Amino acid sequence: MIINKKNSLGFFKAEKDTLVVVAMSGGVDSSTVAGLMKKEGYNVIGITLKLYDESKEIVKSKQCCAGQDIVDAKRVCNQLNIEHKILYYQKKFKEGVIDNFVDSYLNGETPIPCVQCNQTVKFRDLYDVARELKADALVTGHYVKSVTNNEQTEMYRAVDHDRDQSYFLFNTTQEQLNYLRFPLGDLKKKETRELANKLKLNVADKPDSQDICFVPNGDYASVIRKFKPESYKKGNIRDMNGNIIGVHDGIINFTIGQRKGIKIADKNPLYVVKINSVKNEIIVGEKNELEVDEIKLRDFNFLCKDIEKYNSNLYAKIRSTGELIKTNIFFENNLIKVKLDKKESGISPGQACVFYSKNSIGDKVLGGGWIDSNN
Repeated sequence: MIINKKNSLGFFKAEKDTLVVVAMSGGVDSSTVAGLMKKEGYNVIGITLKLYDESKEIVKSKQCCAGQDIVDAKRVCNQLNIEHKILYYQKKFKEGVIDNFVDSYLNGETPIPCVQCNQTVKFRDLYDVARELKADALVTGHYVKSVTNNEQTEMYRAVDHDRDQSYFLFNTTQEQLNYLRFPLGDLKKKETRELANKLKLNVADKPDSQDICFVPNGDYASVIRKFKPESYKKGNIRDMNGNIIGVHDGIINFTIGQRKGIKIADKNPLYVVKINSVKNEIIVGEKNELEVDEIKLRDFNFLCKDIEKYNSNLYAKIRSTGELIKTNIFFENNLIKVKLDKKESGISPGQACVFYSKNSIGDKVLGGGWIDSNN
């Protein structure tokens, strides 16, 4: 039978003949997506990734991809009568995410493991598995909006800016983006929970994940101590003039913009302004010395051609919860120089800078890069 109308995922196929893989973390968002796909009549396979060997501490924490979440994902699949697979990616996750996280802190950076996770095990390895299963699409519960024209997909910030996850997906390739589907991009979180209740999913009222999945209770230093116990080395604390004014117990205990824990008395509050991993030193200064309006990026990824042509309509986001800041960019050797329209404080190497342009549809993601430590 010839189908002349696209289904909700954009294919000229009957829903029952459209195979989709749903990435299921065991939370309400991905479970709701699986329920919606099943309700619409799609042929659905749910896949859950086991990413680490959790301790009792992590199980008690509100994490994704932990033991209870795998059980919840399986229960939802059983309820929906869809196939469920578990992929054991502990080694891939350790090499692609945890090791990078530890090394970044040791280099004086503040990493974002969620970006690395999306870039590696989720949108690379899971993408490959979905392709091997001959699925038409990989569907996720991310709050991201996408628009497809002429088989090319563009990514936009979600309607619910408080839940928007586009910042964490800037490293997605165009090929992956064309294959991905994000059904929750037009919904508020409250609406997702309402749908979960209508679908009678047992995770409808499950709390959202908190913290980093492999960092129990937000104690990232304990993770680094576990993998690199030698990283706790005392070093100097210097002021902005280079004077030694104290001693620290290890640079991994500090991030740019940090005020607490410096343990140095001064007439004005002191903040961590720079971390020199080569010399194992912390440089501190007053709050105004944190402010910058120019940064440099490395290892960038773009979802558009000739990004400089967007300079008249270019905005940057330099932290996941930050606002969009009008900006201009320039290529400089192997880096990108980013000139912000206003000064921002606490910008840390290892974080992402993501670019957007505004149009009638919304805020389109153009790509981004990693803030370089040599600013």
